[in-house]
Amino acid sequence: MGKLLIPNFKKGGRMLSRNKDTDYLALSARIHAMEGRLLTRDRMDRMIDAREESEALKVLTECGYGGAEGLRAQDVERVLATARAETFQELSTAAPDPRVVDVFRLKYDYHNAKVLVKAEAMGIDAGRLLLDGGRVPASGLAENYQKEQLGGLSLRFQSAIREARETLAASHDPQLADLALDRACYEEMAQLARDLDSRFLQRYVQLLVDVANLRTAVRVHRMGREPEFLRQVLLPGGSVSEQSIAAARGENLGDLFHTGGLAQAAELGAKLAQPGAGAMTDFERACDDAVTAYLASERRVPFGEEPVVGYLYAREAEFTAIRTIFAGRAAKLEGDVIRRRLRETYV
Repeated sequence: MGKLLIPNFKKGGRMLSRNKDTDYLALSARIHAMEGRLLTRDRMDRMIDAREESEALKVLTECGYGGAEGLRAQDVERVLATARAETFQELSTAAPDPRVVDVFRLKYDYHNAKVLVKAEAMGIDAGRLLLDGGRVPASGLAENYQKEQLGGLSLRFQSAIREARETLAASHDPQLADLALDRACYEEMAQLARDLDSRFLQRYVQLLVDVANLRTAVRVHRMGREPEFLRQVLLPGGSVSEQSIAAARGENLGDLFHTGGLAQAAELGAKLAQPGAGAMTDFERACDDAVTAYLASERRVPFGEEPVVGYLYAREAEFTAIRTIFAGRAAKLEGDVIRRRLRETYV
């Protein structure tokens, strides 16, 4: 199994960051140059409007996707997976503290854990659903999971896997098992941000929790479920407490988030938080756009962890946009329909 990268400095049993923003000077300059190859709105439009599939695929070469020449649309997912793994590996190696990148890699570890726990319960092979890009290679995690040798993982990850397995065995509810892993994932992200002593990352993780809780609240209200159920499935660590969200009526969700970056998304969500309400497309997009806006607001910071975090988020958003475009083209959707499904860009 791949080993976690562990810095040599510790205090009180917890790893602390001693890096200064100037330690990121060279990497930040490199990233600002790399931003020129990100998928812009103009490039998206060219992909959407391309008459031939080959024309759309050529845009990927402009964005630095090696081997994209001569691709077919069915090869895109493989190219994106390779690009994701290479991006994480490159920046983990170059960053003064690789835990900045681990904030993004965590979710792939936890995704793979969800897959392994449910595959085990169903007696099926999890292989094709595993994703590389986490702190631990997917194949290594799967192998060690089968052998019940999880000692190379973080203690929180280990305990979350055990909890998810026990929860699924007792309840037969995969959503509850997923919730145990989601809680641990956000807790690890928040702890990494604190250990790195980064206010920027701490606010970023807090915003992610707020987005997750707002989406959950809207969906639960649309299902007509009781507040007690909502209280059980909300995540800790957001700017708005779980208790406040669970106690609010669906139409009042906008009031809880009216002062932050999620104001517009919450207003849209409040209008949809009832059974039989309209489509969630605009609401979901507004949630994602709020995160992009937060990171883009710090894009011009000359050096520090901000350019690294922003670039990592932009690459992941780029992967999603490429999938959306090619899926829309394959479905013969009108260009305007595809565009409505795309999020705001980082650049």
